[in-house]
Amino acid sequence: MKVALVHDYIKEFGGAERVLRQLANIYPDAPIYTSFVKPNSICAKEFSDRKIIESRWGFLLKYFNLYSPLRFLAPLVWWSLDLRNYDLVITSCSSFFARGFRVREDTKVIAYCHTPPRFLYGYETSINLQKFWIVRVYAVIVNHFLRLFDTWSARRVDYWIANSENVKKRVWKFYRREAVVVYPPVRVEEIMEKSTNLKKEDYFLIVSRLVGAKGIVEAAEALKKLGYRLKISGESVGFSVVKKQLKKIKGVELLGRVSDELLPELYAKAKGFIALAREEDFGVTPVEAMASGTPVIAFNGGGFRESVVDGETGILVTDTDEKTLELAIAKLVGKRWKKETLQARALMFSEKRFVVEIKKVISKFVKECARIARS
Repeated sequence: MKVALVHDYIKEFGGAERVLRQLANIYPDAPIYTSFVKPNSICAKEFSDRKIIESRWGFLLKYFNLYSPLRFLAPLVWWSLDLRNYDLVITSCSSFFARGFRVREDTKVIAYCHTPPRFLYGYETSINLQKFWIVRVYAVIVNHFLRLFDTWSARRVDYWIANSENVKKRVWKFYRREAVVVYPPVRVEEIMEKSTNLKKEDYFLIVSRLVGAKGIVEAAEALKKLGYRLKISGESVGFSVVKKQLKKIKGVELLGRVSDELLPELYAKAKGFIALAREEDFGVTPVEAMASGTPVIAFNGGGFRESVVDGETGILVTDTDEKTLELAIAKLVGKRWKKETLQARALMFSEKRFVVEIKKVISKFVKECARIARS
């Protein structure tokens, strides 16, 4: 079969791009189609060994983050990609749709869904620009037509794979399509190897963009009261004032963006890891923390409840106010956590596990399609 891969855009290298990387390894001859490629980005370098084909609209989208305000062009962007020469198309899709491209009637399309576009369906996004009235007016008009495109392009998918039970429910809610869950690949083995023989230090760690509604400021205040330091890996986004608020809190160390090479040591030396996003699609960072042997305090919602086992690998909280977090921090510090238990849980989300499962799921679908074609 001739296989092609599709991805939202080649810009940042995060959890979605790790999925694409593994798919590219499984299908080494498959080209990658995308809306645009950000030149000289970490992500572009990561896929420099692959043939990448961007849409004809890429020149407009790749500079000055114009892909966000120009989202209304998405139907044109994806329709400009002609994949009619391929028998199987696997798309890695989330915020920028990565669907609606041209295929033959007999081409099979598999969608690995990180989430339906959050901005279309009322979920928190990294940059809350809709607090400005002119953006709200723009969004009301544009998002109506983008939801129509999202629904139409979703109907053209033959088989859905979701990155969590949480996202599986969203796929059913918004598209009325069943999905199979294959958890994304986390670099568990690499982190375990880099985390050996490291002693715990007297700080907690957060790895997150500095945006509101993630409980970051509340966590910092709670840790200050209990006498613990807080290290935060992540950059400020948009018009968020979180960075300014954190700078005023004693004991907070803002590290900016920390490379993947240095993060395992940060994870391993931390007394605990904190993740408080309320509707995380899956959430890779708590798994990375567990892989290093560090217990997690996480919000009891979204994908976190699928990876963190309350009382065994961390503590799940139902709110992010200071009092709740103080109690959770005290409980975490007072408990003896077993490193082998934490790492055994993390291994359930490893890269090796992903490769085995995704191959099995895709192979089963392709064989079923062949069986139906023969009958």
